[in-house]
Amino acid sequence: MFARTGALVFSPQCGQVRNMATLKDITIRLKSIKNIQKITKSMKMVAAAKYARAEKQLKPARVYGTGAMALYEKAEIKAPEDKAAKHIIIGVTSDRGLCGAIHSGVAKAIKSEISNLTGAGKEVMVINVGDKLRGLLYRTHGKHIMLNCKEVGRKPPSFGDASVIATELLNSGYEFDQGSVIFNRFRSVISYKTDQKPVFSTDIVASAETMGVYDDIDADVLRNYQEFALVNVLYLALRESSTSEQSARMTAMDSASKNASEMIDKLTLTFNRTRQAVITKELIEIISGAAAL
Repeated sequence: MFARTGALVFSPQCGQVRNMATLKDITIRLKSIKNIQKITKSMKMVAAAKYARAEKQLKPARVYGTGAMALYEKAEIKAPEDKAAKHIIIGVTSDRGLCGAIHSGVAKAIKSEISNLTGAGKEVMVINVGDKLRGLLYRTHGKHIMLNCKEVGRKPPSFGDASVIATELLNSGYEFDQGSVIFNRFRSVISYKTDQKPVFSTDIVASAETMGVYDDIDADVLRNYQEFALVNVLYLALRESSTSEQSARMTAMDSASKNASEMIDKLTLTFNRTRQAVITKELIEIISGAAAL
């Protein structure tokens, strides 16, 4: 009895509520997309301001990186294959997302490097600079991760941040022979490229044959130079990565705002058509009822 009555009462209400819910759903979705568009436009403006500042600070940082690589390039230092058994890879990203595939590009390069080195029987350890890189590598290459550096990307990178990372590496107790710093090198507002810079241990540099062209270098002086060069390379990588991230975020937010505009136009058209269909149906019902009388 109750079931039969409930079915009769519910049946005519179903169609009426469905039409109202359709318009209401479209309205809610339109409102949410408009709010998202406001957020993406705001993020684009913030990223543009940060990008302008990061690009201005990148030029002096490149001088540090070029100077650090000068000795390796002029002396043509290379690690012998029989001695380079332990490798260190330092991947530079950040903790923040919403900037396209900029972090996954670094992770892909690191995975390829790990695969090549382990295939050759080398020992490889990784230092993650940025929580996004840790999330991309932890599940598949967790055993190679030696150190994770967080709180990267919230503020513009400084020389002190690079010094902290280099100090943690040198105090970790891992005696590496050779390594590389993998990061995104800034090219233009819409372009960046995954790049890497070499890192050598003090023993490899001291035992290099080409070092004989220089005068006698004291061991402490060479060690201090190696530490300073490592910090310079890390500082360059942090600056390059920060500038690339801001430009990529600015581009991504611009694309998101344009996509939101297209969705708003389509949903507005759908809303108008649905509302017109509901009004037409109600008019037909009124005219049909009047004609029946």
